[in-house]
Amino acid sequence: MKDVFITKASGEKSKFSEEKIRRSLQRTGANNEKINSIINEISSKLYEGITTKKIYRLAFDLLKNDSRHVAARYHLKNAIMELGPSGFPFERFFAEILNCQNYKTKVGQIEQGKCVTHEIDVIAEKDDSVFMIECKFHNHQGKFNDVQVPLYIQSRFKDIEEQWLKLKSHKDKIHQAWVVTNTRFSTDAICYGACAGLTLIGWDYPLNGGIKDLIDNLGLYPLTCLTSLTRIDKQRLLDKNIVLCKEIYNDPNVLQLAGVKPNRINTVIKEAQQLCEHLLNNHIHAENENK
Repeated sequence: MKDVFITKASGEKSKFSEEKIRRSLQRTGANNEKINSIINEISSKLYEGITTKKIYRLAFDLLKNDSRHVAARYHLKNAIMELGPSGFPFERFFAEILNCQNYKTKVGQIEQGKCVTHEIDVIAEKDDSVFMIECKFHNHQGKFNDVQVPLYIQSRFKDIEEQWLKLKSHKDKIHQAWVVTNTRFSTDAICYGACAGLTLIGWDYPLNGGIKDLIDNLGLYPLTCLTSLTRIDKQRLLDKNIVLCKEIYNDPNVLQLAGVKPNRINTVIKEAQQLCEHLLNNHIHAENENK
């Protein structure tokens, strides 16, 4: 097939990669027959300059027609962006990721620094360490966090840490700042973070430890993944501080409380159950392999 160049969300051009599409579809759990069918369909509709958004939409619609919960996993990156427009649901979502790893978290805390007060997105504690975590949420793809972001966070952290060190409860604690984003960091931002001792977590950074890997490994999918919920449904649930698919799986009554139409509730519950049960089965399989 002749090389076709596609347009990324950032405006950058790159050569279409069948292998990249295949890997992203394999992550959803779709079978090889379905993956090959989707790739063939996309390949037949390629044209010079086609956007990644258009390619995603083609694949998503084909998956959705076959299996909603598989499409839900493919929808992950966009689903995270649907946690906006404010960043608060993303902060709560990341706190849930930490809670699942035995951290104790507080969201939206006001902390006194040496010079001024600061609103901190998430404060987490584990063992003898305290972490100041700033979440940089973006609801558009192609947005990079440049070096100014970790520079700014580091200066805030140092102001807060100087005050923390005066407190008896922090005397023997290790302090660290994290910057978490649902998009990516520039090369300079990553270099500065490493030099300054900041932990940076992005969509796919660090390798095998980015947001998408944490979600897959822990099974904490946001409810915005669900293809059977409307945008209004999702916002109503988020307004009630419900952010995870498993919250619907564990208590389907929240759908009625959020005003989801009765004729769609069973469809939503089924999709949430299939998604959560798939993840549960994966975890059981992984545990058995480790025995």
